[in-house]
Amino acid sequence: MDLERAKQVCRGFPGATEDIKWGDVLAFSVGGKMFALCGAEARSTRGMSFKVDAERFLELTDRPGFRPAPYLARARWVLVASPDALDDDEMAALLHRSYRLIVSKLTKKMQLTLENP
Repeated sequence: MDLERAKQVCRGFPGATEDIKWGDVLAFSVGGKMFALCGAEARSTRGMSFKVDAERFLELTDRPGFRPAPYLARARWVLVASPDALDDDEMAALLHRSYRLIVSKLTKKMQLTLENP
């Protein structure tokens, strides 16, 4: 999946917001907590980072095109450095799972506002 398509997927999640962090990183968040990061520029070569389940972390980082995300690997984040490492459906599913992992850590009240805007 190309980076622009991945950004569109992230923008489509309920309550998702985006802002620039650290000068040139586009952060997608829900409830003030990040669920995906990528380069802010249109032609960025930074790739995309996102949270994964603990049991998938080792599996994914063993695959070509993936590596532990810098500074966030201890929190089970991976970096997809190569856009052809995943097809569109798998990338969309991983981004949705990252979003859901972060939503599950929000307060119940916040979760309800996301389900019933």
